[in-house]
Amino acid sequence: MKKNATLMNKIFESLLSNESKKISEKVTLSVAIASYLIHLALIFLVQQELIDLDSKFFKNPIAAIYTPFSFVLIYEVYLLIFFLPKSISSYIGKQYEIITLIVIRRIFKDLSQLELSSDWFTIKNDLQFTYDVFSSLLLFFFIYLFYSMMNRKETESELHKKSPEKASVKRFIELKKGIASFLVPILIGLGIYTFYNWTYAIITNYENGGTSFSDINDIFFDEFFTVLIIVDVLLLLASFYYSDKFHKIIRNSGFAISTILIKISFTVDGIVNNALILSAVLFGILVLFIHNRFEIDLQKVVVNN
Repeated sequence: MKKNATLMNKIFESLLSNESKKISEKVTLSVAIASYLIHLALIFLVQQELIDLDSKFFKNPIAAIYTPFSFVLIYEVYLLIFFLPKSISSYIGKQYEIITLIVIRRIFKDLSQLELSSDWFTIKNDLQFTYDVFSSLLLFFFIYLFYSMMNRKETESELHKKSPEKASVKRFIELKKGIASFLVPILIGLGIYTFYNWTYAIITNYENGGTSFSDINDIFFDEFFTVLIIVDVLLLLASFYYSDKFHKIIRNSGFAISTILIKISFTVDGIVNNALILSAVLFGILVLFIHNRFEIDLQKVVVNN
């Protein structure tokens, strides 16, 4: 058991240590800048008719912002895994950040396709742009509320913390480290597989390639949130071993439901997509709010007794 624990810690430290995080940050930033410049260069070559790329992504310089944002999202995926062993709430918060960045990235795509006319509310792309702008503002505010409740809860927990960390809690943290270490190669493999399938579709069949471009926001992240649902359910089931507190179980169940709603949002478009995303994040906020109030009241009961 000790050898397995040591091996798991070595894998965790090599993939998810603070040093690994710093390296990933620098690499991601470098690749994002390079990809942005390459995308701009391709747009310039298309406009000068030196090359022919029949896609809206290579007709407007605004569309080039979409590419570096994609790499920022990849780094957010890494941060989500990085925070998983530290705090389930932080892990869920990163999910909300990722879906918000997906919406913002979509805004840059929408901007390059806007049709400025008096028929704004009858044009599909213009309507989607309107939905996304308002959704991103609401999501930003929701995430602010979520982290505010998290920070307040952590401060209050420190004030009431008298006893050392329980062995069951340490075992749960070790389990989360194991899941996080296992997630890194899975998500790398998923990313390579998804990118290969999408590229193959573009090369072998232009019609499929066009469809891939229209669904480009969903590439990787549809499957990614499927993996997160599996992880959330595993954490929920594991929590029964380490805690019998009702409010903890309900919180973890609520977070799993929130992730499922985000996953479902990828199956629809238009205002229904935005409504599902907003509902998912708002549901998570309400679950955390009730959980925190529940825990504060329990702590008051313990102190009074």
